Amino acid sequence: MSVPIQPLTDYVVAQTEAAETKTASGLYIPGGAQEKPKVAKVVAVGKNVQQIKVGDRIIYKSYANTDVKVGAEDYLLVKEEDILATVK
Repeated sequence: MSVPIQPLTDYVVAQTEAAETKTASGLYIPGGAQEKPKVAKVVAVGKNVQQIKVGDRIIYKSYANTDVKVGAEDYLLVKEEDILATVK
């Protein structure tokens, strides 16, 4: 997949995962009540990023990212220091 954004230095470009529309017990969650996901898949990394690689699923600080729309796709720019964990 070719990403139209090349992050600089210690930034990563990621795409958020879709919010859950159903609870574990099978109840549907209305759109306004859904939590904004804090998990995203990394699609590009800057040259100084050391611990994260393309394809990782990350948990990030929600206030520390920059939302970007390129064409029909939504992306996040997140500094490596604002990534809290990877998800297996």
